[in-house]
Amino acid sequence: MQEPRVRVSAILRWEDRVLLCRHEKSGRGEYWLLPGGGVNAGESLTTALHRELYEEIGIPDKLPVEGPVALVDSISPQRGFGAKHVVHIIFAADLSGRSLEAVTSQDAAVRGHRLFDTADLDGVVLHPPIQRFLRRWQPGDPAAYLGALWAP
Repeated sequence: MQEPRVRVSAILRWEDRVLLCRHEKSGRGEYWLLPGGGVNAGESLTTALHRELYEEIGIPDKLPVEGPVALVDSISPQRGFGAKHVVHIIFAADLSGRSLEAVTSQDAAVRGHRLFDTADLDGVVLHPPIQRFLRRWQPGDPAAYLGALWAP
């Protein structure tokens, strides 16, 4: 198994919904992710997050972020997609008041974007599978500020 990869992402709320990116990779089909990506060596978590938000959804400015609000340790079974270990560090931000018409992606793996009501996430293939956390998490709630989740 290779060394764990660090991935930063953001729960981007727009009114009462969450923005997700649709990905498609050969052999895996369609799945959804929080916008974000890998952290490069020597890059701070927030610098990586702002770079990834620009690449995946076209936000050019340094959006104020909260957190980290959650950590997810995701280890795939070796017989599934190969041995892969990803540590997801999740931040949060509010997009309310912004126009989402300009949401675009420079990332070839991103096949589109969509706003989801958290109640509608049960039937969605989300990586990592954090639907339960997204339904109960409230911005600014100190009791839920840093949660630890482990994906199967």
